[in-house]
Amino acid sequence: MKKVLLFLIVTVMAVTSFSQSSTESWKKRPTLGINFFLKDFAGADAVGNNSLGIVIRNQWPKVSTMKPGMGIQYYQGFTDYIDFTANLNASFLTYPFFDGTTSGSDKFLLETTAGLNFKLLPDNYFVVPYATAGLGLSMLGGTYFGAFAPVGAGLQFALGEGTFIHLEWLYNIRVTDMTNYNYQYKLGFSSPLFDKKPVKLAPLPPPPPPVVEKDTDGDGIVDSKDKCPTVPGIAKYDGCPIPDTDGDGINDENDKCPTVKGIAKYQGCPIPDTDKDGINDEEDKCPTVPGVARYQGCPIPDTDGDGVNDEEDKCPTEKGPASNHGCPELKDFNFKAENVQFVTGSAVLTKVASAELDKGAKILSEHPTLNILVDGYTDNTGKSDKNKILSQKRADAVKAYLVKKGVSAERLTANGYGDANPVGDNKTTKGKAENRRVEFKVKQ
Repeated sequence: MKKVLLFLIVTVMAVTSFSQSSTESWKKRPTLGINFFLKDFAGADAVGNNSLGIVIRNQWPKVSTMKPGMGIQYYQGFTDYIDFTANLNASFLTYPFFDGTTSGSDKFLLETTAGLNFKLLPDNYFVVPYATAGLGLSMLGGTYFGAFAPVGAGLQFALGEGTFIHLEWLYNIRVTDMTNYNYQYKLGFSSPLFDKKPVKLAPLPPPPPPVVEKDTDGDGIVDSKDKCPTVPGIAKYDGCPIPDTDGDGINDENDKCPTVKGIAKYQGCPIPDTDKDGINDEEDKCPTVPGVARYQGCPIPDTDGDGVNDEEDKCPTEKGPASNHGCPELKDFNFKAENVQFVTGSAVLTKVASAELDKGAKILSEHPTLNILVDGYTDNTGKSDKNKILSQKRADAVKAYLVKKGVSAERLTANGYGDANPVGDNKTTKGKAENRRVEFKVKQ
């Protein structure tokens, strides 16, 4: 008995020394198992009367002298290294009592035990050695009742997902008169009763905001490098304005007329300029009409005569309003954007929408200079992030339809803005309907 107690103490110390800190728990879930065992009374009796070495060499009983049995077992982890275990074992045998008598004939033996398994390693290892100890009660043939103390050791083999095979040796120590010392050799299989709950990881803290150096005057030069931090300037003068007495953009060091505004061509002096367009009359092909240098002093041409000059006109050969960058608007060709609708809650075009987009594709093929922005919107029903995704899908659907009809994809840009920029009151049904729209604009 002293040897058994010493073994248990050493086992517990070993478990403590092998403990590893971990952020993940490997405590065993509620687990049910079945086991098959052999009860060996002869081996225990031989070891009790002789040395272990002699018994192993000469007297270890044969398997045929051992009695088979079967049981069920329940496991529940207390910690990563200690499991509670409860057993219910059954066998049919002629029981040899301690006083030398027997039960006389084969009788049904029912044993139940409760104990602890002390593991050297947590369950995430493939092979886990463990020691076990507990208390047990027995009933033989409904007549003999007794108590015993099982102690022993075993190996646990992991099969994955909390399923294990157990090889176990037990020494059942006699406690009352109706029990006897015996060994028990067990092979068991166990599997958890419930799936393992997923581990919820704490969200990572947000990254620190980027450090932005202050630029008080907004000239693109941070204050730490700006000698005039409150006055906009340029890098050439370390953030200070160019010294320019007459304000003509030519610094005084290079200005031959520092008190009279001029231009660089005349080293800061004025030029003869009848129409005051900044181009001297000798080089101005329209000297009496203000113009620009790139047109040799003449006004910027307006080919289509729509009041938007060619440099700003996205459609220089077709008339259009300045609000649409000089291009005609699709509505000018009887295109009705409000007819472009979708099946509720999706990006599937309705038949009416397809018919209207057929008109749009024809208009774009007849006016190849038009490049279009397709902007999708929703009302404010639902979450903003999902609305934005839906609006993008709808804009993409319109673009895909037009491309399918022969419009070059490079002429189309699809954007989804969700419930932003409402044109109607989202508190009313009519307003919500107005906000569920697709807008068509000319690219700048």
